[in-house]
Amino acid sequence: MVEIERKFLVNSILYKKEAFKSTRIIQGFLNTHKERTVRIRLKEDMGFLTVKGVSTSDGLTRFEWEKPISKEEAKALLNLCEPGVIDKTRYEVNVGNHIFEIDEFYGDNEGLVVAEVELKSENEMFEKPNWLGEEVTGIIKYYNSQLSKHPYKTW
Repeated sequence: MVEIERKFLVNSILYKKEAFKSTRIIQGFLNTHKERTVRIRLKEDMGFLTVKGVSTSDGLTRFEWEKPISKEEAKALLNLCEPGVIDKTRYEVNVGNHIFEIDEFYGDNEGLVVAEVELKSENEMFEKPNWLGEEVTGIIKYYNSQLSKHPYKTW
């Protein structure tokens, strides 16, 4: 249950043409403590409860546990979340042997587009598409839990 991922800004909308799937996501946080976050996510007709641990110093690796919950449970728990709901569309794009998840944010985070790629090891090589911009792995202000507190429009 360890997640290894790298995060990048996106410098073009070309990923939208390459996407094989797009999903609207609403999420909130029951807890955004620096040692752990507890997230509620509504993804179409499914809900998810996710607990994430503290990241390694380079931001590449952290513990993650996720459990599916019903749409109704997710909606009820979203009402208990800390202020600052995240609203985004996630696009999924195959690039080489990996799937990039590109999040286009709305509301107070409008204009921010971030891509993530999950890896099997911290040193795993991956193909970088031409729309991939600056790497922001480990930069805390790009974590969704922080975007809910300090949205992109306030930077």
